[in-house]
Formats: sequence, structure tokens, C-alpha cells
Amino acid sequence: MKYSFVSHLFCPKCEKTYDTKEQHQLCSCGSPLLVDYHWDQIKENLKREDLLTREPSLWRYHELLPVEDSNNVVSLGEGMTPLISMPTLGKDMSVENLFMKDEGLVPTGTFKARGAAVGVSKAKEIGVKELAMPTNGNAGAAWALYAARAGINSTIVMPVDAPVITRNEVASSGAKLYLVNGLISDAGKIVAKAVKDNNLYDASTLKEPYRIEGKKTMGLEIAEQMGWKMPDVILYPTGGGVGLIGIYKALKELKSLGWVEGKLPRLVAVQASNCAPIVKAWEEKKTESEFWQDSSTLAFGINVPKALGDFLVLDAIYQTDGCAIAIDDQSMVEEQEKISRLEGAFICPEGASTFVAIRRLRESGWIKEGETVVALNTGAGIKYPDTVKVEVPMLEKEASIYEDHKDLVK
Repeated sequence: MKYSFVSHLFCPKCEKTYDTKEQHQLCSCGSPLLVDYHWDQIKENLKREDLLTREPSLWRYHELLPVEDSNNVVSLGEGMTPLISMPTLGKDMSVENLFMKDEGLVPTGTFKARGAAVGVSKAKEIGVKELAMPTNGNAGAAWALYAARAGINSTIVMPVDAPVITRNEVASSGAKLYLVNGLISDAGKIVAKAVKDNNLYDASTLKEPYRIEGKKTMGLEIAEQMGWKMPDVILYPTGGGVGLIGIYKALKELKSLGWVEGKLPRLVAVQASNCAPIVKAWEEKKTESEFWQDSSTLAFGINVPKALGDFLVLDAIYQTDGCAIAIDDQSMVEEQEKISRLEGAFICPEGASTFVAIRRLRESGWIKEGETVVALNTGAGIKYPDTVKVEVPMLEKEASIYEDHKDLVK
């Protein structure tokens, strides 16, 4: 049986096609490229029941992924993260059927491992020897580590104030790491020049076509984990927006296979108040966003002032009757702490932003009573060790908590 039924790359703007056996970046018109498959062949060769005996990783969906030879798969066991019911938090926000897709449990601690696994595997298959990319931290860490596993050299450029732990991950992989005193957009300009001058493979967001295919497996898993019944709403913390684009692509593909029925979930792009270009564009009913000046947020992963695939993100929102909403940093931190107290889950601030969004959309009536809602937590809270600030009482060495410090006992 074939490992993959990949067909070709295509441009969503001008519809030009490209061969998946060759190295390609953007379309000649400047648009990101998307992957298409031989759907008739997939229908003939793959059934939902076939998945039941497969490994619990994203490679269980290999027929729907672009890697054609299993020998090129570069994996650390990523995927099949839990879809967790959040009943106590749900009661607190009047959302009875609340779930969290927890991406903090994949290798490298964030959903970026999905895109890196598929992207690096395909890079290996098409003969890439060295790749380069700008990053806000987590993507660079994932791609550098997966590239190391594949035997591919990597050059990573990140803002100087990116989380230190991600810097250490990149450095430990043996990648060439550079810091820039600026934003990811500034890092992107440096990488673009390095790619041109040194003929490197550009692994920047959406400048290679295969990261989306890794990210789309979040959508495939949500559908499978919910018994092939789609939720009403899916919320995603949106910077570059590849995950949201991927989830939308996955659900459309599942519908074309006849594996799911009914309306697609309403997709919600959640951004930070101080970096919300997608939100602004959606509010103004535009199809593309404008560069967001002086962007800043503690949710570093969504600090993207201008996404290359903004038109794809907005299309996914419009086509599903979804929306876009901006959340302030303080509300993210407060929600992050509340989720820890009520559900025992220490999630990243980006993930926390989606739960704040749920609260506000439920209060406004946009999320209705009885609807099933899925929030994406895109990473582990421990990757942001300085986000939560707490004061802890200091005890004397021989102190008795219960007698001498009764004020600590509640």
C-alpha cells in the first residue's frame, strides 16, 4: 500500500501547480503554496476503521500527509495529544461542553513540533541540506531539533527577548543561532537575505508548503477523538495562523472523504490586544491585514505583526462564520492562574487567551448554551517560567505551619 497519496502543490491565488518531488517555496505570484492529494485513491484505500490499530502519533494519517517514503519520516513521537474535558472551568464560564486540545505534551513542548516533524521529513525527502528560519522561539526550537535528528543543518534567527528556554533548545541542537534586537519581522528580513546569499532552504512560516500539513493533524485528531462528530466552535491563538489554516484544511478534507458530516465548526482567531492585525482586518471585513506597528505581548508566540498567510486565516474565519477577538495580557495571566486552580493544567499564555475569548464570547451570546467548544492550548506553561508571578511565604527552618502560621491554612 502506498504510504502517501500526495498529488501536487497548488497556489490558492493564481491556481498554478508545482511538483512535490522538487524544492519549492512561494508561488511565482508570491502566494504560499498548499498541498493537494489524490482523493479518489484515498477513498479507495483508506477507511476510518483502519486508524484503530495504528500508532498514536500524527503519522497514523500518513496517507493524508506529503511524505512519500516512510524511510524519510523524522519523528519524536509527536501527535495524538489528549482532548481534555474541562468541566469545572466550563461551569465557571457557563460552557457545559468545554474541551482543551493540549499541545503542551508533544516533543519540544509546543504544537510547533507537528509542523517541524512533517516539514523536516519532507525537506529530507527533497534533498535539503541546510534550512533557515526566523522565529519567536518555539518554532525555531522545534525545527532546529528535528533538523538535527534528520542530519540537516539549520540557521535560526530570533528576537533577543524571545523566551530563554527556546534559545537554549536551539543552541543545544547545534544550529547556528543569531539574536536580533527587534521583532520576528526583523528576523525575517535577515533570514531572507541569508537564504538569497547562501542558497538555503527557507523554512519561514508558509514559505515552505509542508508545515501546514503537520499542523492540520490537530484538526484530524480533534475529529477522531470526538467520534467524527465536529464541535460547534474551535478557538486558536493566532500569530502566523498556520494552525488555524491547517485545522480548516483538515476538516474540509475529512468532509470530502465523507468521514464527517454537517457544518464545519466556527473558527475563532484569538490575538493579543497589542498585536491584533487579523482582528482589525476581520472587524473591517477585509481579506488581508495591515502591518501592526509597535506590537508587544507576553504571549510571545502570537506577536506577529503581519502574517504572510493572513488571507488564508481570514478566509477560514469567513467561510465558517467564525470571528476574531483580541485579549489583553493581564486577562491572559489571570486566566492562566484560574485554569491551574480549577483544572490543574498549567498552560501557556497563548492557550490562556483562548479561554478568555470563550468567556467573552459566551457572555456576548456568540457562543450559545449547549454548544461544544474546543480551545487549543498550543504549549506547556513551563516554557514561560516568568509569566506567572507569585509571592510565597518564607518560613524559618523550624517553623510549624499549622501552629505558627495558621494564616497560611485555609
